[in-house]
Amino acid sequence: MISTNDLRNGVTIELDGQVYTVIEFQHVKPGKGSAFVRTKLKNVKTGATLERTFNAGEKIPRARVESKEVQFLYDDGNQYTFMDTETFEQYTLSRDVLGDALNFLKEQMVLTLNFHQGQVIGVELPNSVELRVVETEPGVRGDTVSGGSKPAKLETGYVVRVPLFVEEGDVVVVDTRTGEYISRA
Repeated sequence: MISTNDLRNGVTIELDGQVYTVIEFQHVKPGKGSAFVRTKLKNVKTGATLERTFNAGEKIPRARVESKEVQFLYDDGNQYTFMDTETFEQYTLSRDVLGDALNFLKEQMVLTLNFHQGQVIGVELPNSVELRVVETEPGVRGDTVSGGSKPAKLETGYVVRVPLFVEEGDVVVVDTRTGEYISRA
């Protein structure tokens, strides 16, 4: 059990038979009446968000989430295969479980899978990844670092805005949390 006073972003809880991750929380102490905690929760299986208010100090069950480091092996169109780096056990996941992580996934990448009661509930990517630019408009002479930006298609199919000096074949570093260009590798 966890007290609502201890809720923080990223904490997983069980509520009404479902597993939720805390996205936002706010402790409120009104001038009159008792304190309460206002939260925004995300269902880890469906992705739906829910706003819920709890009394301060209320106890709620904390979900037991197990994390395993895995390596991405290959995909066969709709199924993606990962291997546990310790036990060599393989896991096959569908597109809908991986979600936006597909934009940054490349073979041999090491990442973390989160499990709840033996079922995969989420993927944690490294904060940044290096990806090759496969398609972009050519840069124009005189383009500088502080110039504008242009779209570039990466090896995973993801399109990111990059500075004008980046060309096809360049390797760029992309932030997996925001999906934005960081630098050239």
